Amino acid sequence: MMSHILNVLLSGVFHASILFLVAAGLQVVFGVQKIFNLACGSFYALGAYVGVSFVQAFLRAGLPPELFVLALVAGGLCAAVVGPVVERGLLRFVYDRDETFQLLLTFAVVLMLEDAIRMVWGTSPLSTGGLYLLYGQVRILGVTVPVYNLIVIGAGLLIALLIGYMLTRTKFGRIIRAAADNREMAEALGVDMPWMYVRVFTLGTVLGTVGGALVIPATATMTEMGIELIVEAFAVVVIGGLGSMRGAFVGALVVGILRSIAISTYPELEMLLIYLIVIAVLVLKPRGLFGEVGV
Repeated sequence: MMSHILNVLLSGVFHASILFLVAAGLQVVFGVQKIFNLACGSFYALGAYVGVSFVQAFLRAGLPPELFVLALVAGGLCAAVVGPVVERGLLRFVYDRDETFQLLLTFAVVLMLEDAIRMVWGTSPLSTGGLYLLYGQVRILGVTVPVYNLIVIGAGLLIALLIGYMLTRTKFGRIIRAAADNREMAEALGVDMPWMYVRVFTLGTVLGTVGGALVIPATATMTEMGIELIVEAFAVVVIGGLGSMRGAFVGALVVGILRSIAISTYPELEMLLIYLIVIAVLVLKPRGLFGEVGV
């Protein structure tokens, strides 16, 4: 019984680690640019597909399979080049428009990227083969856990700490927080807001594409995987609080673990259980557990 509970928790934390990266990108973009970026799911899917392509090219080049994680991360980072293109080519025209228009535009980006993925990679699922278990497995309190899962969990925690350090200890982070609190004042003090928007949106895109790349060894790419993640990311920000990085971390843990519990007990309740928690949070605490104005 205890080993089953631990297995469910570790599985949930693994999914939460990936979900946090996407939700953190969503939060930082909303905090500064005040846009709820529905395209975060498509960036996640794009990172997954590019990550698979990079790993395949990595192996064809005869490089050590043990270093495939580096190819995944490189693929995720390269996929993020779409971020500045979307921000400068589309989003910069709608910052002062109605929120509904902004949502429709980002949803249009979702549809365009989904079609682009189909054109380039087709509709068949892609995977990294047997690389998922390349690093072996370890036993933790009687539970067998793939080492790759622990690597991803560790990477998620490290990135969370780095984001926290950046926001509180660096000049760029202080500018982000200032712009999130009062954009007009930050601009009056000399902050180049257009350039700031490019950097912030690129950061949010990187978090999403790297998250998509890291999840692929444990699953396979699917054209609809971005749409599915948008729903979970929405649940995360509602539970944690829109605009709160701490909320993204806690919300991802809640959603990841609840999802794992539902899958292990009654899979049909997977999304229903998450929605029930979302409804409860909206009723009891509409701004979320850590809702705030800024990042």
